[in-house]
Amino acid sequence: MKFGGTSVASADDIKRAARRIVNARESGKQVVAVLSARGKTTDELVAAAYEISPRPLEREMDMLLSTGERISCALCAMAIHDMGHNAISLTGSQAGIVTDSSHTKARILDVRADRIHAALKEDRIVLVAGFQGVSGDSKDVTTLGRGGSDTTAVALAAALDAEVCEIYTDVSGVFSADPRIVPEARKLPYVSFEEMLEMSSSGAGVLQLRSVEYARNHGVQIHCRSSFEDGPGTLVLAEDATMEQPMVTAVTHAYEARVTLTGLKDEPGVAGLVFGALADANVNVDMIIQNEPVSDDQKADLSFTIARDDLQKAIDVLGELDAADEIETDPEVGKVSIVGAGMRSHPGVAAKVFRTLGDNEINIEMISTSPIKISCVVAADRVPEAVRKIHEAFDLGADAVREEDPSGEHRPRVTS
Repeated sequence: MKFGGTSVASADDIKRAARRIVNARESGKQVVAVLSARGKTTDELVAAAYEISPRPLEREMDMLLSTGERISCALCAMAIHDMGHNAISLTGSQAGIVTDSSHTKARILDVRADRIHAALKEDRIVLVAGFQGVSGDSKDVTTLGRGGSDTTAVALAAALDAEVCEIYTDVSGVFSADPRIVPEARKLPYVSFEEMLEMSSSGAGVLQLRSVEYARNHGVQIHCRSSFEDGPGTLVLAEDATMEQPMVTAVTHAYEARVTLTGLKDEPGVAGLVFGALADANVNVDMIIQNEPVSDDQKADLSFTIARDDLQKAIDVLGELDAADEIETDPEVGKVSIVGAGMRSHPGVAAKVFRTLGDNEINIEMISTSPIKISCVVAADRVPEAVRKIHEAFDLGADAVREEDPSGEHRPRVTS
């Protein structure tokens, strides 16, 4: 069971999470719970760091940011004890989460869950601080990046061969669009791993992308649920050939930054030099467009999008390369995407997206596609309108959204 920051924000929220955990234990289940930092704690810690230093050391940022989840776990353990059950809180390193040495964006390499197994045998409820681990090389504390508690929970579920990994958050599941932008968005009873991967990579904030990758690779069933109400949420499960595949499942969005290198030499190895340097700096690149040179000087333009938080780092890295005549940036772009496993067999989806945006005078600045996703970069201030218009065009708020199979034939058994 994993509880997000809004699910443990206040004392009452922590007690509510503790009660859910205790209820699961009293139903006969062994329980491991992963907790995020409370409310805006991580944001406050980041702000505190920048009050001290304009460019905080990443190692020390990990030491600082990892404290938030530890606070949540210790407090929840106290609440569980008051409810008559024995609980133990563990840091990521105590729980055996071993990562690489990439500070602030570490990847889990191994889960050595001996201490968790021992605690479960002692009839304890185990609370693990999410979002963190320990480097196998340097032995330093590391953090997993925004949303990393999801990955912690899925990794533990895989290591413990858990029946299900329940992700509790402030929404009741995965929706056909962000309900804050599209009030008529519908909750999806289930999505495939493939669809969820595309949705997470294109802005859906319910699950961290790496947690979905980990779940797919290790066969972990995910159930996204609400912390504040009972009832089923959204199942994320392996795609079955017999599952209904609607043309479009959801519309997602993200706010990004664009970098354009003008006057780039058109010769072998230049793109590898640029993106290799960005990768070494742990800057993740999303959409990429390069044009063929048409001028006599045989120079090209290369544009790509990245997370806004990585913009300054990218500028610094590219400035040291001296690979282009000029580096242009635009921090105010947004990406709007449609995702659907059924797009493979339905022609005309791209045309409908482009026509919808054009009819509403929303200019498309970049386009990328995959077999089940189409993404368009537009001006940031036009993103909400673009999401609403595309959601309406594909009728995602009505009967087009898949309904839960009443027979339950394709729904795995889920416990709570």
